[in-house]
Amino acid sequence: MEEPKINPYVALGIGVASVSTSAILVKVSSADAGVIAFYRLFITVLLMLPLFLAKHLKELKIITRREWLFSIIAGIFLAFHFILWFESLNYTSVASSTVLVTLQPLFAFLGTFLFFKERLSIKAILCGVMAILGSVIISWGDFHISGKALFGDLLALAACALVTAYLLFGQHVRKRLSLMTYTFVVYFICSVVLFFYVLASGEKFGPYPAEDWIYFSLLAIIPNLLGHSLFNWSLKWVSTSTISMAILFEPVGASMLAYFLLGEKLHIWQAAGGLIVILGISIFLINERKEKMKLLKNNAESV
Repeated sequence: MEEPKINPYVALGIGVASVSTSAILVKVSSADAGVIAFYRLFITVLLMLPLFLAKHLKELKIITRREWLFSIIAGIFLAFHFILWFESLNYTSVASSTVLVTLQPLFAFLGTFLFFKERLSIKAILCGVMAILGSVIISWGDFHISGKALFGDLLALAACALVTAYLLFGQHVRKRLSLMTYTFVVYFICSVVLFFYVLASGEKFGPYPAEDWIYFSLLAIIPNLLGHSLFNWSLKWVSTSTISMAILFEPVGASMLAYFLLGEKLHIWQAAGGLIVILGISIFLINERKEKMKLLKNNAESV
């Protein structure tokens, strides 16, 4: 495998910062969840289309049936991830929703072990537990025992499981296809699924005020083209588990943005939880980096 042009961990950091804006943009939009998700993906596909047609169209010929199947499944999972997560923001706070939707290590560790036989050390698992604990602490004050908040929390948790499945299925395909081709295919499939969902659910494609179109466009450019595309790029060099761990930074960024832009309160336990998340993820990423360097060194010595 060729060496990446930029450090995958730097790319992950930029990706996490980008997706941290997603919940804020969804929260301020007046459109329904399915519509927001559709326009986010549809605008992304339109922006990618010229470059894809010019340089990557021929790559479609090398995609196998199995890879098409995995890409379709990934696109479907991604579509319903967006629907459930955006809907959850109508019932619970940004902090609670982003915490639950980013608890991906719980699903990623299990999925990578069952389907890809990836084994994790005790240290990695403990770091994951630490980061998850920090995420829970961030939104402790926002977990209300009420039907409305609980429903939003369950939607966010289901969205978390779906986005992890999306990454797991994409991990296999992304290792062989270019970033542009894989991302375009999955986003196109996702936008088609969302189009039919909006039709079936009776949500309206328009009209919407100018502010909403700005939010739709920003969702396409920042969280998608910068955020998720960087995650897809990173899949070629790092595992789903690593990406899921890095995404746990998102509640920290989203909570801070919600505090400054939406006036949502940021309490002392949220700040403490953020520090625990950062500590847990940092230890995990540093440890995994050391293990990879050690493995590469051993392989080089054995040649």
